[in-house]
Amino acid sequence: MKIKRPSFQFYPSDWLRDTALRSCSVCARGLWMDMLCFMHEGSPYGHLKVANKVILPANLAQMVGLTLDQVECSLKELRDAGVFDETEDGVIFSRRMIRDENIRNARASGGKLGGNPALMVKDKVNLPNNLEDATEDNQKPTPSSSSSSSSSSSNTEKKTTTAIQPFTVDDQVWNDFLAVRKAKRAPLTETALASIEKESELAGLTLNDALTECVTRGWQSFKADWIKPKQQQAEMTYSRAC
Repeated sequence: MKIKRPSFQFYPSDWLRDTALRSCSVCARGLWMDMLCFMHEGSPYGHLKVANKVILPANLAQMVGLTLDQVECSLKELRDAGVFDETEDGVIFSRRMIRDENIRNARASGGKLGGNPALMVKDKVNLPNNLEDATEDNQKPTPSSSSSSSSSSSNTEKKTTTAIQPFTVDDQVWNDFLAVRKAKRAPLTETALASIEKESELAGLTLNDALTECVTRGWQSFKADWIKPKQQQAEMTYSRAC
């Protein structure tokens, strides 16, 4: 049975900084937000369909309380700006929502494979009788690992979730930054990415610029204070030149 998700990921900074979306009118952006909610309920997920029936402009107009002309004009704006894609049958879908859903499903499948089967017997956990048993018996490596430490590390890596690439970050910058984090054995979680995004705003940079700076300097993270002294020095130099 497929789980019905009560919510989907939404990044305010992505919404505010998406150049394509910003080029559309307020009416078109408002319509797109309602469409995202409908696509979250869509079947298949991320598609503007309900019970496998396509939501046509006339239907959409009734659902959002706009006239058909307003809906058609707004859809044209969104289409021309490349905000959404369409299937060969003309069904509107969100690239981001489908990608996020695929990642969530992959993580869920990976999570089901975790755990040490040697510690489970008939759905019950084998508890150690004493500390010596816990350190010697229950921590023996599984056949797929060479040691208890490598097994533990492997399970931790499976359970660590990687942050999803924001719209505002270029593919090359994102892949390069992930490579930097991987080299430093620092998985990029949603919490870590949110912290970097907050610091980039304090520094007056976009997230893409902040990650570019990290890649250039080999940083696994980013702090506004790390570049503010440089910015202040540059401003002083410019002021003296004037």
